[in-house]
Amino acid sequence: MSEASIAVHADAELLAQAVAARLLVRILDAQTGRGQASVVLTGGRIATAVYRALAALPAREAVDWSRVDVWWGDERFLPEGDPQRNATQARAALLDAVPLDPARVHPMPASDDPAGSDPEEAAGRYAAELARAARPGTAVLPHFDVLLLGVGEDGHVASVFPEHPVHYENRPVSAVRGSPKPPPIRTTLTLPTINTAEEVWLIASGADKARAVGLALAGAGPVQLPAAGVRGINRTLWLLDRSAAADLPARFRSVR
Repeated sequence: MSEASIAVHADAELLAQAVAARLLVRILDAQTGRGQASVVLTGGRIATAVYRALAALPAREAVDWSRVDVWWGDERFLPEGDPQRNATQARAALLDAVPLDPARVHPMPASDDPAGSDPEEAAGRYAAELARAARPGTAVLPHFDVLLLGVGEDGHVASVFPEHPVHYENRPVSAVRGSPKPPPIRTTLTLPTINTAEEVWLIASGADKARAVGLALAGAGPVQLPAAGVRGINRTLWLLDRSAAADLPARFRSVR
């Protein structure tokens, strides 16, 4: 697993623009190397800002969007089209503006899915969808070129919350009941699944994230602080604004 690296930007707007530019380049590099790209999206305000910034880049036309697979790291278990769903927000900010192949867009099941409204069954269906796209020679997961994560004030990533039972799940996708952050029912990739991505980018903006960022980079335990348990295979990149970087451990402070 990779060691963490950090990039700090002046404010949230510049952070979103920088992440959008990085993501565009990463997709192009993946398509050059593999002929296609696979991206795992996250939710939240800063992620939505990134997607809007990417949609506004003229260079987005360089991407062959028909050869991009889009997955999600977690989802709120709400009806299809609900404005709180990560997929709804990503579609409005970016996905509806680019010519994706609908068959390669993989939202997590909604609570009103005709296949059923049980979140555990929904997690199982998403795990099966991942398995159908699995890399040759593997049983359960596709190749993820880059996986995006927001970081919560409590250090949660995706919908893996501190000291939540999902930490002990031995499966690629889990239902989450009793989330400390509404809505209470969600579905999420588990940390072992997240850590199969070639690159994982953790994105944080604002002073309310500084303590969690600092503790994670200082080596806090992943059960108490899930962000501390995230590692990409080739790269683990923390993308921060100055406010979120305020409590970096001493060895990282030269990047502020």
